[in-house]
Amino acid sequence: MAHDIIIRNGLIVDGLLNPAYSGDIAIDGDTISALGKVDAKGHREIDAEGAVVTPGFIDLHTHMDAQIGWDPQVTPASWHGVTSILMGNCGVSFAPVRPQDKELLAEMMESVEDIPRQAILSGLSWQWSSFGEYLDAIEQCKPAVNVAALVGHAATRFYVMGPRAVEEAPTADDITQIAKLAGKSVREGAIGFSVNRLKAHRLPDGRCIPGTFAPEEELVAIAKEVGAAGGIMQSVIEAHPLDEEMRIMHRQLEAAGTHMLFSAPWLPGKNGDSAYQPAIDSMRAAGLNVTGTTQPRAAGFLSGLNTFILFSLRSKSESWQKLQRTPVPERLALIKDQAFREQLIADGKAMQLAEHIGQTLSSPKFGLPCEKTFWMGNAERPNYAHQPDQSLAHLAKAAGEHPVETWLRLQLESDGQGFFHVRFVNEDLSVLPNYMGADWVVPGVGDAGAHVSLIMDAGWTSFFISHWHRDTGTYSLEETIHMLTAKQNRVLGLPDRGALIVGNKADINVLDIDRVEERQPQRVEDFPGNAPRLIQRGVGYRQTLVNGEVILENDELTGTRSGVMLRNNTGA
Repeated sequence: MAHDIIIRNGLIVDGLLNPAYSGDIAIDGDTISALGKVDAKGHREIDAEGAVVTPGFIDLHTHMDAQIGWDPQVTPASWHGVTSILMGNCGVSFAPVRPQDKELLAEMMESVEDIPRQAILSGLSWQWSSFGEYLDAIEQCKPAVNVAALVGHAATRFYVMGPRAVEEAPTADDITQIAKLAGKSVREGAIGFSVNRLKAHRLPDGRCIPGTFAPEEELVAIAKEVGAAGGIMQSVIEAHPLDEEMRIMHRQLEAAGTHMLFSAPWLPGKNGDSAYQPAIDSMRAAGLNVTGTTQPRAAGFLSGLNTFILFSLRSKSESWQKLQRTPVPERLALIKDQAFREQLIADGKAMQLAEHIGQTLSSPKFGLPCEKTFWMGNAERPNYAHQPDQSLAHLAKAAGEHPVETWLRLQLESDGQGFFHVRFVNEDLSVLPNYMGADWVVPGVGDAGAHVSLIMDAGWTSFFISHWHRDTGTYSLEETIHMLTAKQNRVLGLPDRGALIVGNKADINVLDIDRVEERQPQRVEDFPGNAPRLIQRGVGYRQTLVNGEVILENDELTGTRSGVMLRNNTGA
């Protein structure tokens, strides 16, 4: 009897830390039916000689909630071996929603995640009110990858409290309704509930999004209902005061009796540990399940002619304002004009001097932080691993230039396509190997689908393989794949994904492991209304299969969309 697909002669890395071995994988329908030596034939046979065969990667921190409505191929994630995503992080989702409130949610997402409001309003069908109906609508889009979704606190709170949700304290009845609605959304299929405590996430009018200052009793009541419905919790927290934030998280976990996923950028603590470690130890001693997810490289904004993050951030100088106002395709010609470039340099120097002597414009900081800004290079592969002494400030000093001159020169040398990486999270890569290796930490936070014209970290899986496995040898092949698959799935608890096991769903990557890496970010205009975004391609992916169908081959999407909705308690 022939199998539907057989992947032949690959180096199989099962995701479970077992030693890699050479063998075949047989697939029938959406399921792995045999591993090892497969004597039968396949209707299709994939030659994996010289390749590594792994489970599909899981991305636990995306914001594809809007984009998936018009981009069911789910790029850039699907270019980087990701076969399952979790969206709805950080307290923001598009359901539940009352018909009259859809514009508010669109405006909130525009402000928090840099997705144009009009793109959201025109690109989504909005044929839903409840969270279950939203999941049905996304399922009808037939996404290329599997999708799990969290219901967001902001939408839930606004559904119950209306405009009062932004700044007013909830009544006891409000808290009861919010918690019950959270539980109802989980029973309708949400994988869990997400909370936002980060004050930087704001509405267009500058106020923090609903739920940011929710009282502890509200958070605990929600957690109790979500846990009772079988959902997980997700949170993005403030770093200060960290002890208080972790204490509240502890209480939420106790009430939920479920898993908590939280964004955990490196913060130094005592004795070389992370600042989170004492609280994590306390939670785990109490039998609570908690996982922190952290960027596997420095996360940061992209500065260049293709973004609005220029060398000047807030300068009132006419030259830099003119460059900011100029359409992106015309900026290169503008800086090629010697007279205009000299004016940019003069104003850039004055701007830096004003900052140095304590004068302010709209903010004390209105130029790039040159010590934290790094040139990503002109090669096909971007450089994310610069040492601190390779910053823009150091490049300028070595060249005998002012940083503004270096910034402009490198833009010219790259024909306006190059980017500087402005680090703001996990700036010191040297601490990451031990940190990410901790059993409660997973790599991630690529934010695919968010900050679309500012940040492009969605290729983090390719970086993890190319840098932490191949370039530095920090993690073995087995450890590397485990950290992208089964270790991630420990949070979602999907019973049939995250590992290459007979009976599991056939979410599989066939990798040229010596070639896997990212390509330079690019600016495209493919959102509704030709709105721009940044993308990043990957290479080294021979095939990616989702539920037994090939969605990507030789680094190109095939057009097949075989993903499913991963609804709570279904394992589907």
